[in-house]
Amino acid sequence: MIKHIVMWKLKEEAHGNTKAVNAQQIKEQLEALSGKIDGLQKIEVGVDILGGGNFDVVLYSELTSIEALDAYQNHPLHQALLPFVREAVVQRVAVDYEA
Repeated sequence: MIKHIVMWKLKEEAHGNTKAVNAQQIKEQLEALSGKIDGLQKIEVGVDILGGGNFDVVLYSELTSIEALDAYQNHPLHQALLPFVREAVVQRVAVDYEA
C-alpha cells in the first residue's frame, strides 16, 4: 500500500474567493474522486481549524501500489482539478511512502 499525503498553504484570495472558500472547494473536489479512480482505496481531506501559520488543507490517501499512485496522478479527473488548486496555492509539500 502507498500512502500519499499532501499539504497546501493557500493564498488569502484566489479565484475571487477567500482562502476559506477555496479550502472547502479543494476539499470537495478531491473527495469527489472517491470511488472513481482504480487503485485509490481511501481519500480524506481536512481543512485546518486553528490557523496561525499552519498549512490550510491536507490530503491523506491510500493507494494499492506505486502504479496506482501514478495512475491517480495522471487520471483525467485528477488532472482536471489541478489548475484550480495550483492557482489557489502558495506552498505545497508532499510525501509518498510504502506502508
